[in-house]
Amino acid sequence: MHHPNLTLHGVKLSGHVHRVELLLRMLNLPFEFVNAPADVRAGAAFRRLNPLGQIPVLQDGALTVADSNAILVYLVKRYAPGSSWLPEDPAGAAAVQRWLSIAAGEVNFGPASARAAALWNAPCDRERAAAIAARLLGFMEEHLASRAFLAAAHPTIADLACYSYLAHAPEGGIATDGYPALQAWLARIEALPGFVPMPASVRPS
Repeated sequence: MHHPNLTLHGVKLSGHVHRVELLLRMLNLPFEFVNAPADVRAGAAFRRLNPLGQIPVLQDGALTVADSNAILVYLVKRYAPGSSWLPEDPAGAAAVQRWLSIAAGEVNFGPASARAAALWNAPCDRERAAAIAARLLGFMEEHLASRAFLAAAHPTIADLACYSYLAHAPEGGIATDGYPALQAWLARIEALPGFVPMPASVRPS
């Protein structure tokens, strides 16, 4: 068995990083965490890993993989091939891909952007972010009303990709307590073996 030599570059308060950490822990893969705050990401050494200067970045020996959703796909294909985390059948694979796109789209431009604006004064059109989040939350509530997980009858990387920023949406002023099916889904993710929470951040008052 190949013993992985995995290094995850990121920061603990990033939901993009947290989704990768969740999968690493749920697959029982040992890894080293390297803190990569903004000043590190601006440096030449980090830009050699990811010219876009974004986290997370995963190093697996000599291989470097950037982009959180790409890393999720890589880890399953490399270390849990054929597992239920990423269905192989056409409809199942497409369902996962749809939610990875939503994670990179509505989740990122809605709750994630609102949180970044609240915590770090990141540039953000707050009204637009709130509107995107409201539409997303309504859609997810309806979708989860008759389902336990987003893309399949069991957890997949789609759930991990969407979890972190939705769990921490209130930090950006996006309330989720009016969405019981969504809340039940969050609790199901938190009950999975290997789950670790993303640290909470208090919004500056």
